[in-house]
Amino acid sequence: MTMNYMMLVFDFPYDGPWGDEMATASQGLAEDISTEQGLVWKIWTENRQTKRIGGVHLFNDRDAALRFRDKHLARLNLLGLKEIFAQVYEVNQKLSQITRAPI
Repeated sequence: MTMNYMMLVFDFPYDGPWGDEMATASQGLAEDISTEQGLVWKIWTENRQTKRIGGVHLFNDRDAALRFRDKHLARLNLLGLKEIFAQVYEVNQKLSQITRAPI
């Protein structure tokens, strides 16, 4: 049976810290995210030049992706963050496997 993977992409403004400092400051958040039902993996992104961070998340199904999107949007809004991009995409598994996606 083929899994219907869903990709969730977050991107938003951020003033720092970056790199190892961000990793230290966000370790608890990363540990919390790692327990999300349906999460396969997350890649954390940062761009110091544009002052934006985010993440690319792979979920087992649409419901899990939407549930996490709503939870994380609420968390980011509580922190006062604005201009948050959050989009869910279906994964084309056949093409993704050709290009070595880890699915």
